[in-house]
Amino acid sequence: MSHHPAPAAGTALRRTGAAAFAAAGVLFVLYPAARPYGDLDPATTAAAFSSHWWLTAHLSAVLGFLLAGTGLLALFLRHRTTPLAAAVATWWLGTGLTAVYYGAETFALHVLGARIDDPALLAQLAEAIRMGPAQVTIFAAGLVLLAAAGVFTAVGLRSLHGTALPFAAGAVLFLPQFFAEPGFRVVHGTLLGLGCLLLAAHLARRPAAASVAGGPAAQPAPSAA
Repeated sequence: MSHHPAPAAGTALRRTGAAAFAAAGVLFVLYPAARPYGDLDPATTAAAFSSHWWLTAHLSAVLGFLLAGTGLLALFLRHRTTPLAAAVATWWLGTGLTAVYYGAETFALHVLGARIDDPALLAQLAEAIRMGPAQVTIFAAGLVLLAAAGVFTAVGLRSLHGTALPFAAGAVLFLPQFFAEPGFRVVHGTLLGLGCLLLAAHLARRPAAASVAGGPAAQPAPSAA
């Protein structure tokens, strides 16, 4: 008995996964590009936190994680490999942990930026929200899981001539990029966005026209003599 989806269901699955990855790619590019970086200077921190772009950028990242997880699920259901199963599990767990931190940073800092005028007090409260032991542990664990999911994805699609490598690199670099300058963060978002778009393009192709992660495409059976 075949474990692959029926043709109609398979087509819907491909399209849904491709659309999810494509949308995630756009959102991952938008996140660092739209994010205000005024919080790097105490004099402009309040303006950055209270900006609507602060909400837009961070919510774009969270939605990108969710959509990429949907795309990974579609990849697994198409290829049915153990590494892709691991990628789905670790990505969704990592997304759950990461989203907890993003929620606090997004909404709490936005409210504080709108209500607190004292730069020193605002910096102190922001530090407490961002860098508490529980927050940092949860956030770091989530990002490590996302990185692992990226590696699992690359391993699961290793026969696709590097198609998954930009996505894997973007996932692995998500934690280190927080310590980089804004310009590098924009480049990182572009890399991860490109990785998502490449996976979207792979899912959008019909199975007969796409490489299969587990090996070469099946050949048609010979005609009866």
